[in-house]
This record gives sequence, C-alpha cells and structure tokens, in this order.
Amino acid sequence: MTVERYIRVFAGLFVMLSLLLGVEGSPLFVSPWALAFTAFVGLNLFQSGFTQLCPLATILRKLGVREGGSACTN
Repeated sequence: MTVERYIRVFAGLFVMLSLLLGVEGSPLFVSPWALAFTAFVGLNLFQSGFTQLCPLATILRKLGVREGGSACTN
C-alpha cells in the first residue's frame, strides 16, 4: 500500500471509531465529546488539501512506506 492509501484507511477508521464512541445509542458509546475527534480528522483532511501538509504522511514516509500513484487507481 502507498502513503495515500494508508491516509484514507486511517481517516476512515478514525471517523468510524469516533462515531461509535460518540453517538448515543451505539453499543460502544462513551461520550458525545468523542465526536470532536471526527471534527479533528475532517479539519486535518481539509487543511491538507490546501497546504499539502499531513502529519500522518510525514510519519509514514519516515517509516519507509512507498509513495505511489493516486489512491483511486489500480
């Protein structure tokens, strides 16, 4: 997998997890404040679209994950 794919996987995983923890009625509900993490992930994705600065991408590159084409191509 490439850096771009890992970013999408992590973002999707964190959004789903925070929804499970923050939505009342969920079997894993903890607090509505867990939804703040969803907002953080969304804000980070939004700013990285404009600035090309993504902390997760930096970490993944340092770990040796390869760069690649678009995450939407095979």
